[in-house]
Amino acid sequence: MRKTLLFAGLLALLAWPSVARAQSLGDVARAEEARRKAVKQPAKVYTNDDLKRNGGESTPAPAAQPAASAKPAEPSNGGPPKADTAAAADDSKSKKDEAYWRNRITSARDALAHDKVLIDAVQSRVNALTTEFVNTDDPARRAVIEGNRKTALAEMDRLTKDVDNQTKAIADTEEEARKASVPAGWLR
Repeated sequence: MRKTLLFAGLLALLAWPSVARAQSLGDVARAEEARRKAVKQPAKVYTNDDLKRNGGESTPAPAAQPAASAKPAEPSNGGPPKADTAAAADDSKSKKDEAYWRNRITSARDALAHDKVLIDAVQSRVNALTTEFVNTDDPARRAVIEGNRKTALAEMDRLTKDVDNQTKAIADTEEEARKASVPAGWLR
């Protein structure tokens, strides 16, 4: 009997710290409610619609906006398509000075570099989702992860097409400058 009491006492002492630290569900709920009341401004929630409006970027990049007008057959926000811009620029040759060519090629190259960075980030996300998928046993969770992975792969395909279009736009700009006898230094 003495050994039983000693053993029970020992178990009680070992269990005491975990009981003392444990919170009831009600305590956790009250703490969370107090935390939410303390937050003055709600956090910004990003949705897929926000990403589509910003062209796949979480925040609009100033360098990417001018490059959008350099893409063929895509109108820039608030401006005419590239073909109309090029036709208007051809009408007034005096506007195609060194600043024009530098700005045009720089914005196209900046947009290309930006999209390459985004491709690397999306590739990293795909890799993480693939690893998470492999390490998850729950079929419902795996389905969610696979859906997220497919979305990321679709975004990577879109970015790859953008990179191809921007690379072509840069080559077209360089060819147009060559035909217009623009000094090579203006495009560096």
